[in-house]
Amino acid sequence: MGRLGSCLSRHRQREAGGPRAPAAPGFLRRRREAAVAGSARDGARQGLGGARPRPPRARRRPGGGARAAGRGASCARRGGGAGRAAWSPPEALRLFSRPGPRAALLPRLGFPAPCPPSARPFLLPPPPRPRKALLQQPGSMAAVETRVCETDGCSSEAKLQCPTCIKLGIQGSYFCSQECFKGSWATHKLLHKKAKDEKAKREVSSWTVEGDINTDPWVGYRYTGKLRPHYPLMPTRPVPSYIQRPDYADHPLGMSESEQALKGTSQIKLLSSEDIEGMRLVCRLAREVLDIAAGMIKPGVTTEEIDHAVHLACIARNCYPSPLNYYNFPKSCCTSVNEVICHGIPDRRPLQEGDIVNVDITLYRSGYHGDLNETFFVGDVDEGARKLVQTTYECLMQAIDAVKPGVRYRELGNIIQKHAQANGFSVVRSYCGHGIHKLFHTAPNVPHYAKNKAVGVMKAGHVFTIEPMICEGGWQDETWPDGWTAVTRDGKRSAQFEHTLLVTDTGCEILTRRLESARPHFMSQF
Repeated sequence: MGRLGSCLSRHRQREAGGPRAPAAPGFLRRRREAAVAGSARDGARQGLGGARPRPPRARRRPGGGARAAGRGASCARRGGGAGRAAWSPPEALRLFSRPGPRAALLPRLGFPAPCPPSARPFLLPPPPRPRKALLQQPGSMAAVETRVCETDGCSSEAKLQCPTCIKLGIQGSYFCSQECFKGSWATHKLLHKKAKDEKAKREVSSWTVEGDINTDPWVGYRYTGKLRPHYPLMPTRPVPSYIQRPDYADHPLGMSESEQALKGTSQIKLLSSEDIEGMRLVCRLAREVLDIAAGMIKPGVTTEEIDHAVHLACIARNCYPSPLNYYNFPKSCCTSVNEVICHGIPDRRPLQEGDIVNVDITLYRSGYHGDLNETFFVGDVDEGARKLVQTTYECLMQAIDAVKPGVRYRELGNIIQKHAQANGFSVVRSYCGHGIHKLFHTAPNVPHYAKNKAVGVMKAGHVFTIEPMICEGGWQDETWPDGWTAVTRDGKRSAQFEHTLLVTDTGCEILTRRLESARPHFMSQF
């Protein structure tokens, strides 16, 4: 029977004085039945007893089977399941409890009158989702109380603090914006490195007994080769106050402000005659110190002992050991053994028969730096080590032969890689040669691999280093947790040689050459 028939029946009953028919429309009655069925289901879910009851079947109107089936299928297609009668009580309550005319129908459906929002937990707005932390190259920042921004030249209120500083327990580090934080990142990140180094030292000292050596200071780190550090390191050695020091020597982060001021520039300085004489002197003294270190290379000697001798030799020549405190490097020279590519930190590991070790020396005297290194054999070595070291030295010398005015710096990498690959070796790409004079590292950059994008053309008066790092296996590298020691990713050996060069009108002058012999030390070890 349709809706019109139902209305006529109720009209006749009222005229005859009979009982009034229920006033609730059919669709409200069906929703009430569904709500009651849903309440039973909710009770079963909450463990109120009994098996899960099945919802009552909807009453079927005469002649409405096909139409109901069609309507149910239509609702199912719209995602409504088996039709409107299958609504769950929470959905019905949400629908009729919202402000509006539908809320007045709740008492007629058998539900209590709508409660105020504070009494309806399921109607409360969801808690606000936490806003994602802003991400920046250095990291995100957390809100803190107002301070003054620590960026140089900025006096704005600072309400943000570096989260890494919070984790490391570093006080301060407040910034006014992400932009200021990012702009200060080059210097700010040095605080993190220093704090991590100090934390590592405290951890080492906490479990290291006097006389004990720990060969696994970084628990969980996967070494690429057989070499292990030997901790704890000896304390940093002092330099007398009467010795002239570079600007980073006493900086708490070891930062060279003079280098930072020229960072990113490709302009290459032309040295005056006075500058050239200063470079000749310091490079000659650096050669003397390296020769002293070379005489100590033998099995059983620790790289810590070599560093001690280098430190004393620098002081005796009124020179400052340039690596010391350079961005907080803890020693006076670099010693790189076997798979270490460069920047190895001297420690208490004794050199072993068959090792190869590179010693990198840089001195600072009268405002100038002089830089060189060589790789040495420790006792008898295998044929692979001999070939690697010999090829590395040949790569350096072939590149030096090409140095003269008018040559592009990028051409040196083509020469070096061609010779290395011809002998079955690879060229490290992460580290390069550099300009050097009053600054430890400056323009030009001198990559050692082919097809590089180095900027600049050689001119008389340029001073720079060439220092190819050649590997037995792949050229890829990674760094130990100490933040300095670069090692081959495959654990195979690497060798290196370095000279400081002055471009002359006709070619170049090797400022760090051996005076008594043109041969490197390893050739006398064959």
